[in-house]
Amino acid sequence: MRIVAIVNQKGGVGKTTTTANLCHAIAETGSKVTAIDLDPQGHLTVSFGITEQRIGGIDEAMLKEKKICQQLIPVRENLHLITAGPKLKEIEHLADNKSPRGVLLKNALHESLNDQDFIFIDCPPSSGLLVANALIAADEILIPMASDFLALQGLSHLMGTIKKFEKALKRKYKIFLVMSRYSPNRRISSQVLNVLLTHFPEQILATVIRETALLAECPSFGKTILEYSPKSRSARDFRSLAHDFLDDKVMYGNK
Repeated sequence: MRIVAIVNQKGGVGKTTTTANLCHAIAETGSKVTAIDLDPQGHLTVSFGITEQRIGGIDEAMLKEKKICQQLIPVRENLHLITAGPKLKEIEHLADNKSPRGVLLKNALHESLNDQDFIFIDCPPSSGLLVANALIAADEILIPMASDFLALQGLSHLMGTIKKFEKALKRKYKIFLVMSRYSPNRRISSQVLNVLLTHFPEQILATVIRETALLAECPSFGKTILEYSPKSRSARDFRSLAHDFLDDKVMYGNK
C-alpha cells in the first residue's frame, strides 16, 4: 500500500482538482484507491458528489471514535472516499497531551485498509497539525504546482518544511511535482517549468495538466473530468498523468 500526501501550503494551485481526478484515473486502471479529505472545507468530498451532511469521517477515525474502515464511502468503481467530518477543524486545536497529536492519522490508517493499493490524502492549504499528520502518515508526497512565481516562493517554504520532517523522522520521502495549472500560451508557464526542472530534476511528472474551464466546472456537478467530459483534453491529461505516476515517468532536462 502506498500512502501519498497531496500537499501545497499555497492555495489555488489545483490541489483538490488533482486529487479527485488523479484518484479516479488511477482507479480506472484497476488499482484500489482510497481518497481522504483532510481539509475541513471538504472540497474533495463535494468534488465526488457527496453533498449531504454526514455524522463523521476521518475526524472520528483520528479521534478513535470509529474504525477508519467504517468511514469508507464507495464513490466510483475501485475508489472509496473518507470525508473530512465536522470535528476535523477541532483537531487542529487539540490540547490533549496524553498522546502525540501528530500521529493520529498514522495510527488510524494502520488499523486497516491494507487491501488498498493507494491512499491519497488531500491536505488543507496550511502548515498546521493536519498537514503534520499527513506528512507523518505518508511515504510519498505529491506537490501540485501552478505556473506562477508566487507558487515558486511557496514551494521553497514547503520544501523546507519537508526537510524538517525528514530529519525528525529519519527517512526520505519519495517526492513528485505535477504542473497542475499549466497555461501553454503564457510565457510565465514555461519559465516556471524551466526553473522547476533546474531545481527538481527527475521529480516532475511528465504530463502537465493544462488549465481549462472544464476542470473548474466539474466540482459543481459532483463529477470528475473523466465523467464530465471523458473525451476532453483534460481527461486525456489526467489519464496520462495517472500512468506517469504509476510508472514513475518524469521530465528530463529543460523544456
